[in-house]
This record gives sequence, structure tokens and C-alpha cells, in this order.
Amino acid sequence: MKIIILGAGQVGSSIAAHLSRENNDVTVVDTNMEKLNEMQNQLDIRTVHGYASHPSVLIRAGANDADMVVALTNSDEVNMVACQVCYSLFHTPTKIARIREAEYATHPEMFEHEHVPIDFHISPEQMVTRHIYGMIEYAGAKQVMDFAGGKAQLVTIEVKAKGPLDGQQLREFHHVLPENVGARVAAIFRDDKSVFPEGETVLKAGDLVFVLAAKKHIKKIMESWYQGEKPAHKIIIAGGGNIGFNLARALERDHSVKIIEYNKERSRFIAEELNKALVIRGDCTSEEILQEENINQADIFCALTNDDQANLLAALLAKKLGAKKVMTLINRQSYAQLIDKETIDIAVSPQHITMGGILAHVRGDYTARVHSLRQGAAEAIEVEVKGDPASSKVVGKLVQNINLPLGCTIGGIVRNNKVIMAHRNLVIEHLDHLIMFVTDKRNINDLKRLFEVDASFL
Repeated sequence: MKIIILGAGQVGSSIAAHLSRENNDVTVVDTNMEKLNEMQNQLDIRTVHGYASHPSVLIRAGANDADMVVALTNSDEVNMVACQVCYSLFHTPTKIARIREAEYATHPEMFEHEHVPIDFHISPEQMVTRHIYGMIEYAGAKQVMDFAGGKAQLVTIEVKAKGPLDGQQLREFHHVLPENVGARVAAIFRDDKSVFPEGETVLKAGDLVFVLAAKKHIKKIMESWYQGEKPAHKIIIAGGGNIGFNLARALERDHSVKIIEYNKERSRFIAEELNKALVIRGDCTSEEILQEENINQADIFCALTNDDQANLLAALLAKKLGAKKVMTLINRQSYAQLIDKETIDIAVSPQHITMGGILAHVRGDYTARVHSLRQGAAEAIEVEVKGDPASSKVVGKLVQNINLPLGCTIGGIVRNNKVIMAHRNLVIEHLDHLIMFVTDKRNINDLKRLFEVDASFL
């Protein structure tokens, strides 16, 4: 597939790396020559220096015969104009744009071909806000991922020493679940290495476990495993940008929320827009302010400013001063690798969350949802199955007889709005949605070929 990526920022460069490794013909456009040279030295891609929305630049990038354009510049307006140019001049089949401003994102009717022709628009702030909200709602969750329109969820947890999962053999996993609740361990990471989940596998303290279940059962499961943990009620948010503001608005009805914002005008705007949350104007890295706001009584402290260094410092300080759990936004990969889980409970990478949303559209019809995991090393994928036994390699087959690529497992199936755990003797049907875990991303192309449908199927 011939793909043009507009913008060589953190998300653009990550997407380019992923897509080039999946044997796509990738061209990246940016005004920063230094970034382009760095990417070209590291990746098998083409680069074009220039303004992303200019027709002459897009022609040099190969827009005349491109299959897809992915507009990821820092400007919503440039992204929209670039998609319009690709539609009007080059008839580019698929146009994806990152739209960050809520004023645009909340009006999806804009993004239709008779207005602004964007096939899929991605709002990083909305995606990150939903991601953090899910972790706050479920005590013990390090990550919460939606599948099949929210019908199923994959939750990441850490096995606690002497907890209900410590020493649990997977074939007896049903013994630690609430009555009449189905769930499945989709993947396990131990000491940063993948452990294939088999019946004989025994969970150990410190394991990172990915558990799949119907969304309606997740809360009951988490409450049974974390009975000693009270639901988070007192929450302090550092940073009143789009993410911090939207998170406070989502939480304020059922939680006690404080939000710390340094900018005078922004703090006034937030205070006027929020109903119950308390807005404090000040520096979130100030020990005096955190103590004045009783940080030692906070159930969760969220560092959500636009500055990675401020987020890290505020989170470390909050933990030192007694916050029960701290989470922080980290954009730079080099910072994420330095984080010690003993001091910062959860690090959230906006670029990996955004990347999952884009990859779902880039990879074609067979992929309905992608979640990037383990700093991009693994993925949870929702695959829509189409075809019949004659045209498909999977339809009509038992789960145990499907020749999955190495490192791929099927965790569950969503069929007719019901979530079914993927047992060995289950037969795959047309229009099933398979929820899969991929620990070896080198096999993504093999997975794609597995789900391809013969042209004879109409």
C-alpha cells in the first residue's frame, strides 16, 4: 500500500516506523529537514521537505497514485486542508486526519465529503481521556481497552503477592472469578518477556496479566480481586488542558475533583465551565500547593500537563507526599523507559493510544480495532471475520485448528452482540469479531493474509 504521512512528529514517526515494517510504501512530509533526515537514516521510507497542504509538495510525495494520506501535523487546519486537496486534486481513496481541537471534533458532520472530505478523524485528547477514565473507574487496572463498540474489554493488571491470582493455574482460572462470569487470560508478561497462556501456566506475583471479559462483568471481576481497595473518590488533576479539563468534567459528578492550572485565563475558563470540581490556580510542581490541597488524602493524582518534565516531577512529588496512586502523561519514549513502577504507578503514552486508532484504519477492512501495548511491542487487535468455508481460511474451523502465526492468540469472540470466550472447540462463523493478542509484531502481515477472503466470496 502506498501511504503518505503528513507530519514527522512523535505520532507521525511512530506510525511511519510501524507501516514501513509492514511492507508498505511510506512517504513522510514535514518542514523540519533535520527530523526527515533522521527518519530516513533509520527507516526504509521516502521523505519530502515542504508544507503538507501545498499541492506541489503533495505531488512530489506521490499523491497522484497514493492509496492513503494520514495527516498528523500539529495544525488541525493544515490537516483538514491537506485532506481537501488530496480529495479534490488527486482523488485519494482514504484520508485520515488528526483533529485535536474539541470545537472541531465534537461536530463530526463537518467531516463528510461534501464539506471537509475526511474518511476517519482521530482525536488524541478524547482517546486519552477515555483511557485514563477507564483506569480510574476500575481499581487495580493499569490499562482498559474497549472492543466491539464497548461490548468487550481487555484489562491489564499486575498480580499481587498473596493476592487471589498469585499461584493460580490457568486451567483453574474459573475458581477466582465471580459466579456466572466468564473471563480469559489473553496474555501474560513476566520480567518483560511474553509467557504463552496455557492450561498449565501458573501466575506469579509481578506478572502483568491481560484479562478479557464482557464489559458488564469487568467491574464485578475487579471488585472481587481488589476487595481491599476502595474505589477512587478524591482525585487531583495537574494541568487544565483539553485532557485534564475533559477528565475533570467526566469525573466531577461522582468524584471529588480538584484541578491545578497555572495559566490565569485558562483556570478562569475551567472554573466557569465545570460544575462541581474545584479549580486551583498555581504550579503543580509546588510542594506547598500540593500539601495545601491535602495531597496525602488523594486516591489518585493525574499529571496531565503538556510538559513531560513537569508531569514527572509533579507525579514523583505527589507520591512522596502521600498520594495513594499517581499516573502521568509521557510523550517522549526515552522518559517512559526511565520510569520506576515503584514510584509512578501508571505512565500513559498519548502517541501509542493515538497510534492504535490510526492503525485500525490503515491496515484495511479486516481490522476493526487496534490497541498498542508494551510501548508498541505488542498489540491487542479486533478482527472482523468474513467469508465461508470455501473462501476463508478460518470460517467454519475450530479455534484449535486455525494455523495462527507465532505469538498470536485468540482471546474471545463477539457474536451477535454476545461476548464468548474462545475455547478450543468453538467454530468460527461469518461476521464474528475475534479479539486477538499479538506479542510478536513481525507476524502482522501473516495474520493479515490469514484473514483475507477469496475474491469468489460476494
